[in-house]
This record gives sequence, C-alpha cells and structure tokens, in this order.
Amino acid sequence: MKTNSGKWFRQAAIVAACVLPLCAQPVWAERIKDLASIQGVRNNQLIGYGIVAGLDNTGDQTTQTPFTTQAIGNMLSQMGVNLTAEQATKLQLKNVAAVMITSTLPAFARPGQQIDVTVSSLGNAKSLRGGTLLLTPLKGADGQVYAMAQGNILVGGVGASSGASKVTVNHLSAGRIAGGATVERAVPTALGQGGFVYFELASTDFGTTQNVVDAINRGMGPGTASAIDGRRVAVRAPENMDARVAFLGRIENLDVKPVAGIAKVIVNPRTGSVVMNQKVTLEACAVAHGSLSVVVDGGQPQLGQGADIQVKQESGSLMNVKAGANLSDVVKALNALGANPLDLLAILQAMKASGALRAELEII
Repeated sequence: MKTNSGKWFRQAAIVAACVLPLCAQPVWAERIKDLASIQGVRNNQLIGYGIVAGLDNTGDQTTQTPFTTQAIGNMLSQMGVNLTAEQATKLQLKNVAAVMITSTLPAFARPGQQIDVTVSSLGNAKSLRGGTLLLTPLKGADGQVYAMAQGNILVGGVGASSGASKVTVNHLSAGRIAGGATVERAVPTALGQGGFVYFELASTDFGTTQNVVDAINRGMGPGTASAIDGRRVAVRAPENMDARVAFLGRIENLDVKPVAGIAKVIVNPRTGSVVMNQKVTLEACAVAHGSLSVVVDGGQPQLGQGADIQVKQESGSLMNVKAGANLSDVVKALNALGANPLDLLAILQAMKASGALRAELEII
C-alpha cells in the first residue's frame, strides 16, 4: 500500500530549494529618497520672541527677568495703553512668561499654510501649562518675517507643589502648538538648474553614489545620471515643470543597494552610552583594568580623632579577549570583561590605540 509521505517530502524539498536561497541572500535595498535629497529643496529655520499669557501664577518672576516687563510694556504701548517707565518697572504679573518660539518652514511652503511651533520658556517660569501664546512674528536668518504664531500651548507634563514638597512629571517649561503659525512669506525654491537636477547623498560614499547612478540609468534610461563626486549626482530632467515633478517622483522611488558603511563605535562619555554597528571586529588582545578609589573619613576632632584616609585599588588581572569576526562575537568578548559602561569607554580607547579594535572610534 502506497502512502503520501514520499510525495510530501519531495514537495517539501522543492519548496525549500526555492525559498532557502532567497532567505540566505537578503536584499538590503533602500529608496533613493531615503539616501539622498534634491539640491536646493530644504527647510528653513524660524525664530521669534513672544509672551505667553493666562498662566496660573506659574509665570516669570519679573523682578528677576526685566526683559519680560519690558516686552509687556512695549506690547501695551502698541495697543494704546501707555505706561510710564516707573509703572512698567513695578509690574508684577505672575501669569505671563517670556518665551522663544522656534519652527521649521518646509520647502515650497506658501502663504496661508499652517506649520507647527515649539514654545520654550526664556525666563524662570515654573510652567507654561494652560498658557496662550500672543501674536508673535517669526523671522528667518535674513531678519525677514516669514510667519506669525499664536495659539494655546499643549504641554505634555504636569506638576504640583505644596509647601516644601514638589512633584513634576515630564517637562513643564516647553510646549508645542500644532498648526500654531501661519506662513506669510514664501521662500523661492529652484527645482534644479537648467536641464539638470542634482541629488545630494546624506553621507559621502563613492560606492553608494555609483550605485545610485546605475539605478537611475537602469530605470530611466542610459545617460540620465552621472556622478559629480562622492556625494552629488547630476540627473538630466525634462524642461516642463509638470513632467519634471513626475520624473523626480519616479526617481525617488527607485531601489538602491547601498554599500556597507565603515565600522564605527560611538561613545558618549556623559551618559556612558556605547553603540557599535555590525561591521565592528576585534583582534585578539589581553586587557587588564582596575579601579582606584580614595575614601576619606573626617574623624571626630572634638575627641582628638584625626581624619582617616584610605586608598584602595582593585586587582585587575590580565584577561584574554578573543577575536570577534562579527558583532555578536565582539559583544560576547566585551561582556566577558565584566566592565561597567564607564570602564568600557577607557577599554575601547585603549583597544583602538593598540590596533585591536578594527573600527572608527567617535566620541560625541
């Protein structure tokens, strides 16, 4: 009597033969829009100085922030309320705060478009929660006004205090207004120069730049793109603007296989953070690392006891660190040292100096 087991195994073998090669060779492709941007198409930063009103006695202490009082006096004078210099200096308004407003004007923004703004306390206000930003002009680097901001501030924190006790959740001195500014002036943006549009890669890499050129020429026709240097690519584009926009839309969605980046270890000594990419390798080496501590006991001078000073140094035996050909091996080798993050920073620097760490060490 025949069974279906043999047939099932043959079918499974055929499926495995077809699927396994695809799994063994993953394609790490990215779109051109994820790797590069169009030259000249950029955001512009805006900034402004304003006043937040409507706070619940959590505003600036005007005696310590004279610029808040001066700003309120100038604003009131523009609205027909004239105060003498003596009256202005005596203002004690705890429900207002001086703030800086920042925003980003996107490319191709037109008058009437709404953009988000971030409001940050400039003085010693305790909280901006519940406040309203008064009409504030936002200027660019050239000093021109490009947007006007106003609206209710959304603060993602909360706080409470009673006597000497205080509880704060998240940050209270900064908030955001969604669509809080209206664009008043557009920034001219040129979409290319003549018959060419230039793409700029996020980082300089000759291999990736050549892959971008090859992908564009395959997808849009030979001779469409050419590399200028290790970061820029010149693309022949249609003269008609409508056709050019559609042309660039197709180019941005072409897939490119980027060249693997250089091996790099990022170290932040302020936080003790260490991050490394998958290209980091490690040569075999020996490491000894011990810590030195000094303990000072003030003693009791009234009883005639002097200070007791002790110096201790923990033993740092020489440990053999095995070579690692991939990231998991490197992590295992470093974990075997049993060092804390701060000690690991010093060890990585010493490994780099000795040539055992095959990676670029960057301290941020």
